[in-house]
Amino acid sequence: MDLGSAPRTVEDIFKDYSGRRAGIVRALTHDVDEFYAQCDPDRENLCLYGHSNDSWEVNLPAEEVPPELPEPALGINFARDGMERRDWLSLIAMHSDSWLLSVAFYLGARLNRNDRKRLFSMINEHPTVFEVVSDRRQSREKSGIDSGSKSKLSKIKSNSKIADEGGYDEDDDEHSETLCGACGGSYSADEFWIACDVCERWFHGKCVKVTPAKAESIKQYKCPRCSSKKARL
Repeated sequence: MDLGSAPRTVEDIFKDYSGRRAGIVRALTHDVDEFYAQCDPDRENLCLYGHSNDSWEVNLPAEEVPPELPEPALGINFARDGMERRDWLSLIAMHSDSWLLSVAFYLGARLNRNDRKRLFSMINEHPTVFEVVSDRRQSREKSGIDSGSKSKLSKIKSNSKIADEGGYDEDDDEHSETLCGACGGSYSADEFWIACDVCERWFHGKCVKVTPAKAESIKQYKCPRCSSKKARL
């Protein structure tokens, strides 16, 4: 990356952070089987990279010394078969959180004190990768989510509806802890969500390519990961 073209504003740096984070979350959740397979312990030191376009990559570390950006944890593949899978993924998630912060504040080295504080506040509004990976079902255990509406939210709340009622719907607070099983993003009242009837995780409709109209015809929804598991049996 040419530092002359690197993100300069708080908003640009946060956008870069969000894209890299989304890629890593996808690797450790939605694409976890593919990620696991790529981390072959017999290969050389491997790193998990999140890219600003929401994609991820397992690759060797950069050869440049010093590198253009801070490097993620090295050798994540070596411990794959020596740990419980869940513990291994959680460890990588923690290292990834540290890497994401280091990249964000490296890019923000020229920000002033107030802008650095604002950047951290924006980042802190989202759950960490570790929180998403280690406790993805926390939102389903909240009493605010109706167990009778597994397949989809009973309605799509809109900004106009909130305005007409003169305030925010109470459901907003009830679903505020809901995290998307694909991207790790938090619940928003103006977005369509759908829940998997197998693993009970919630997803943005756009992340799993399900529209409200399509959801109406689905009797039992299975997320891509649960569907692929059944196909392998």
